[in-house]
Amino acid sequence: MNSDTTSLPSRQDFAELARPGESRTDPEQLRHRLRHWLASVLDPGAAPEVTAVEVPAANGMSNETILFDATWTESGGRAGHRLVARLEPAASAVPLFPVYDLDRQYRVMRAVAEHSPVPVPAVHWSERSPEALGGAFFVMERLDGDVPPDVLPYTFGSWLTEASPADRRRLQDASVQVLADLHAIPEPEQRFAALRPTDIDEAIPLDAATALRAHIRDQRRYYEWAAADGPRSPLIERALDRVEANIPAAAGPAVLCWGDARIGNILYRRFEPVAVLDWEMATLGPRELDLGWMIYLHRFFEDLATLAGLPGLPDFLSPTDVTATYRDRTGHSAQDLEFHTLYAALRHAIVMFRVQCRAIAFGQAPEPAEPDDMILHRAALAAMLDRTYWPGIGVQP
Repeated sequence: MNSDTTSLPSRQDFAELARPGESRTDPEQLRHRLRHWLASVLDPGAAPEVTAVEVPAANGMSNETILFDATWTESGGRAGHRLVARLEPAASAVPLFPVYDLDRQYRVMRAVAEHSPVPVPAVHWSERSPEALGGAFFVMERLDGDVPPDVLPYTFGSWLTEASPADRRRLQDASVQVLADLHAIPEPEQRFAALRPTDIDEAIPLDAATALRAHIRDQRRYYEWAAADGPRSPLIERALDRVEANIPAAAGPAVLCWGDARIGNILYRRFEPVAVLDWEMATLGPRELDLGWMIYLHRFFEDLATLAGLPGLPDFLSPTDVTATYRDRTGHSAQDLEFHTLYAALRHAIVMFRVQCRAIAFGQAPEPAEPDDMILHRAALAAMLDRTYWPGIGVQP
């Protein structure tokens, strides 16, 4: 192996460093592999060094994350950089989604930064080859901030529940503004061409209605993939049938949708967003895709708090407040919100179903007698289908 860090690594160098599986878990192996990869993308003489490599414990279902510090020579001096690599999961990890296009995420983030005020981390490189780390990945800057936690859910007690009502409202309004700014990006079909549905002829203009129908078809395909080798969920299939039979006539053009529009994917400082993360579900569609997801994903955590006998945050991210703020910021009145919150709950159910399929595959959970029990919010989704879930909180039948 070539020990000169200023020279470019060879294929043999990468192959000798570690097998791909080891490269994902061993910090020392990762340090060597990242150093050699950086030497291949930086200017000659950069002499990169990599330190403080960390692989977060909660890793592997979606994009894998590697945190690391690196130093190299630039502009005549040594400069330090705090970085994050987002790595596609290995097939052996039973991934959450059937396809991970890391280069597409990289390009979406670059375009969002270029064409909107939405704060996204600076993305530095996209590596399509799996040679360096065992999978495609991209590297972005690492920022500090507060994230509403998923485990335990932020509604169970967190810096957000302990904040003043005024600060929570500031965070809520700023989060809705993120959606308003994303949806305002002009010419999204041209700027985010890679997100255009592949089953629609390029000669057909992509309006909101066409994009929504394509998105729903894709969710059906996602469920069939998730259930291909295991149990099937009658509840999910009932919800898919209901959604497909009641697609609203969405008006207007398709916009850029974040896709995973929830506060748990935002870094905050002083209750203001400083980084919007996790773009693997980005798509083109109606605005309500993001609005329904933001509203329901909070409600999901709120329901968990209620089940645990905790006060939660019942007045936070309510449908009435979110849609009113969005209307004030954009002039757009949300349409068909009952449908879109049901669709959000259905999409989340398919994700949760896949998560449990993964847990069963790894022996972390037994397979239940009823497949619908693999959906943590089974009762909520069933109530939505029965039209008994939302009365009194702002979503009208």
